[in-house]
Amino acid sequence: MTTSSASTASPIRGRSSARTARQVSAPVAVGSGARPPPGWAVACAAGPAGAAAALAAARAGASVVLLERGPFPGSKNVYGGVIYGRILDTVLPNWWEEVPVERWVVRRSTMVLTETQALTVDFRTQSWAGPPYNGMTAYRADFDSWLAGKATDAGARLVTSTVATGLLRDGAGRVVGVRTDRADGELRARVVIAADGVNSFLAKESGLLPKADPKHHTLGVKEVLSLPREVIDERFSLRGQEGLDIEMLGCTRGIPGGGFLYTNTDTVSIGAVLALPGLVEAKVRPEEIIAGLKAHPAIAPYLRGATVKEYAAHLIPEGGYDHMPPLATDGLLLTGDAAGMTLAAGIWLEGVNFAIGSGLVAGKVAAEAAAAGDASKKRLGRYRDELEKQFVLADHKKLRGAPEIILSQRIQRRYPGLVADLVEGLFTVTNPEPKPGALALLRQSAKRNGVSLRELARDGMRIGKVFR
Repeated sequence: MTTSSASTASPIRGRSSARTARQVSAPVAVGSGARPPPGWAVACAAGPAGAAAALAAARAGASVVLLERGPFPGSKNVYGGVIYGRILDTVLPNWWEEVPVERWVVRRSTMVLTETQALTVDFRTQSWAGPPYNGMTAYRADFDSWLAGKATDAGARLVTSTVATGLLRDGAGRVVGVRTDRADGELRARVVIAADGVNSFLAKESGLLPKADPKHHTLGVKEVLSLPREVIDERFSLRGQEGLDIEMLGCTRGIPGGGFLYTNTDTVSIGAVLALPGLVEAKVRPEEIIAGLKAHPAIAPYLRGATVKEYAAHLIPEGGYDHMPPLATDGLLLTGDAAGMTLAAGIWLEGVNFAIGSGLVAGKVAAEAAAAGDASKKRLGRYRDELEKQFVLADHKKLRGAPEIILSQRIQRRYPGLVADLVEGLFTVTNPEPKPGALALLRQSAKRNGVSLRELARDGMRIGKVFR
């Protein structure tokens, strides 16, 4: 292959030397010359799905190039949220001893909000405060760089500041590599793994990913607010590396979606996930939703004195199992958000663990196909078969009906008020009048919020069926 200049990873401007992107590779050949040797694969890009794919493929003996458009993995992603890292247990033993974590989540709260009310179910367990942990808050600039470093430790070659601009095909139309934005920048490979996110250009060019349907996408918006560590510990009843994850319903002005608040070491992430059609219909700017959240009586005391550090927005594929694209064609696999693998099920909004899980399987299947010299659609179809056996597609399939019911009008617009009114009625002392019965309060709350008992029963059955 003809060589051309390619930059390696640049240091992250983090808070400690442990949170830096390693100088992980010398420049790799990127050119339009000779056919690659057996075993070559290319993963685009170096997010969790791509890095996991490169790690698995390299460990399986493949020669792997990991492309990243930024100066280092994670540089284009300012996400700070909850990552569930247990998928790494069998891949990187004792990963928790070195992962760039902000806090380990020991509290998980669900808040149901109206403009003046808040009902919180708050769960805390110290079993999440020690290995192997459950969830963590982390900055993706740190986490992505760390995981990409593990891939390069296994032998993958990282090429940064390089964009895969399109697919290379042979005379039969099979994918045989990618074009890049570098001069003479064709990179040929037995298998291409598209891990370039929700708007994957490679998946669209391949014909696997249809034009995006707004109904199956949400917009995640977030502010990161600076607060001293000791203030966060005091206000959220935390200590050491303990963290809190709050998920919210009823805080989005009737736009289907929800809110969230996560604690990091010395920052707090607050934001919302909003259905695109509802956001357009409401004619409300996303930052107005965040401003409303920050001003809510149940949230404002937590954030007193905080200053905005950054603002970010990104699309999230929430169509679920029934709206995932085909995952493979000749010479190409889709993984992570490029394959729509975000689990959006109300109780759970998970993406990074599904990206890693799908990436690990994609890398293994790609390595086996490359070694066999057979990257046909039929051979690569093993990828989906393997995912169906694991949590990645098993969970999506089990919860395939969740997005529709969770984003329904009654759940989003009526039930928060119904629940809050019911609980307020139960806790209100009515002396000198006798206490009303719970069923009477339910009827009153349902009527006040435009829900019939028949609708309530029907929705309860639907929810029970989805989450059984």
